[in-house]
Amino acid sequence: MSDAVVVDTNVLSWLLDQRTNPLRDRYRSLIDDRGRPRRFPERDGAVATERRTPAGGSCVGGGWSEALGELTVIQPDDALVSVCAELRHVCEQAGQGLGAKAHDGDRWVAATALRRQAALVAHDRIFVGAPGLQLLTALDP
Repeated sequence: MSDAVVVDTNVLSWLLDQRTNPLRDRYRSLIDDRGRPRRFPERDGAVATERRTPAGGSCVGGGWSEALGELTVIQPDDALVSVCAELRHVCEQAGQGLGAKAHDGDRWVAATALRRQAALVAHDRIFVGAPGLQLLTALDP
């Protein structure tokens, strides 16, 4: 498993928001405890990704442009499409919610984490029990 993480949009929005939010601090700790993510090598048409932070820096910068500049968007490739399709099939067979059409967006996020062999940081129960997914969450058990 990689030190890199994939961050779901709701957690990302909390990390970028400067207002007081105890969940932001919990998720910041979860991410910071993972260490600095590594650079993914480019292969098979995959897009290289990394979280770019200054030494000793955090995921949250002083402003939106700074904070967003610390992140890299992962573009889909053929391998990611295959992982997403397989995840849907496996989840449908297991009765796990990510197999449902209503969770297409969530499935893409989970598939990205699986494809990159990275943990998924999310605050959404739909990811709990997803096959092969390492979930980092502050959800109550």
